[in-house]
Amino acid sequence: MYRENYINSLRTEMVDMVRVYLSPVALKYGYTDVPLETTIKWRPMVLILGNYSSGKSTLINEFLGADIQAVGQAPTDDSFTIITCDEAAVTDDPIDTTEVRDGKFLLNDPEYPFEILKKHGHRFAAHFRLKKVNSPFLRNLALIDTPGMLDSITERDRGYNYQDVIGDMAQLADLVLVLFDPHKAGTVRESHTSLRETISTRTFEDRVLFVLNRIDECASLADLLQVYGTLCWNLSQITGRKDIPTINLTYSSRAATAAQARDPESTSFLYHLQNQRKMLKKSVLEAPQRRLDNLATFIETHSERLDHFLEALINYRVRLRKRRFRFWIAGTAAGILFGGIAAALAANSERFKHVLEPPVLGVGVVVFLLAMVAWQFLPIRIMQRLYHRKQMKHIDQLIPLGSQTRKDSWQAVRGLVSDYLSRTRGHFSMAEVKNEYKSIHKVYIEGTREVRTALNEVSDIMRNGGEEKDSGNGEDEQCQTASPL
Repeated sequence: MYRENYINSLRTEMVDMVRVYLSPVALKYGYTDVPLETTIKWRPMVLILGNYSSGKSTLINEFLGADIQAVGQAPTDDSFTIITCDEAAVTDDPIDTTEVRDGKFLLNDPEYPFEILKKHGHRFAAHFRLKKVNSPFLRNLALIDTPGMLDSITERDRGYNYQDVIGDMAQLADLVLVLFDPHKAGTVRESHTSLRETISTRTFEDRVLFVLNRIDECASLADLLQVYGTLCWNLSQITGRKDIPTINLTYSSRAATAAQARDPESTSFLYHLQNQRKMLKKSVLEAPQRRLDNLATFIETHSERLDHFLEALINYRVRLRKRRFRFWIAGTAAGILFGGIAAALAANSERFKHVLEPPVLGVGVVVFLLAMVAWQFLPIRIMQRLYHRKQMKHIDQLIPLGSQTRKDSWQAVRGLVSDYLSRTRGHFSMAEVKNEYKSIHKVYIEGTREVRTALNEVSDIMRNGGEEKDSGNGEDEQCQTASPL
């Protein structure tokens, strides 16, 4: 109980840190369209991607212990489905869908973190829904089922940008499962695009698990090894990695039972791979534990990016101020020169020969002031425009990029900085930016360090307190209110 309370308290503090310090700045400067905390305040989520025949729905049904998602050889569902726990479920009821809500409800209900998906339009909303299921497996997490990836379907045919949607969902998810089947081991065009371009840029590598599903359909162990080798080769080409990523092997126990009844000899190898199925299920059930680490990474990532964003704005104005000062010095010198010339000419003029010296000096002062006013309205404005164009052309020089980490972070906000400077033409409150930078920098340096220290304490508590019993394996456990770690 102490451990759960501590973890929940830590999670709440981390979300509050984002809400109080990061979101106001992010919204003000166009870094995000919705408060940052809306994407992390709900329960942990597992995103499941794959080809249309990869067995996503079958795997989900296997996890849940009931036929919740429709299955079939042909595409059976073209919707993004959020599958979550029904907290009001009765323990002795059979596992089943208790409630279904449509996409418009999901996108507009502040309880859920899907407001960022509104931008994908009405066609997407029509293919987005929520299912509540009284399965104990969902006690502390939610699953996201997705439409199968195809060769013949394009984003235009779908009516929304499929890659953008799964990219946004990958950012929301604490774990991403990418499923393949023995018949299409990584050859579908959309899966290539998803792995190569979308997922790799929208989430972290350690959150992605590759899964070879439906291995019970392999005719023999030799057949499985051949499929496994083919998938390893394809993934190495798709991901561009020299090392072969780990591939989890799994299958449906019910489908395997039917296959073994037909030909027990050919599928005998499945007995030796049961541990693989258990490991995959364990990885999914550990999504709540991943949530704390993901929250810490979320704070570190966005505080660092906002820190660089504001640093760039400050450097823009600091350099402009120095340029203005030098230009002001030049203008003052020019004004004094023109004023002196005017005073000298006035002193030698026939009109001022019999006039006292002060009026002559007054002429020089007037000319000096007029020169300074003209300098402010013409040359300095031209200088500012030229300076702005130069900075926009060489925007990468606004902050030092000494390390790869800073380069990666800068690339994430570079376009946003350019858009903001283009929109404001460099006219913004320097005092406000400095105060906001000071606050964000404190979170980036001190806040993230405190969060990591607290996570180490959680690890110590877990080691000392032992592991809790797996709540997803018991058939008689009640589906309780989720503890969104």
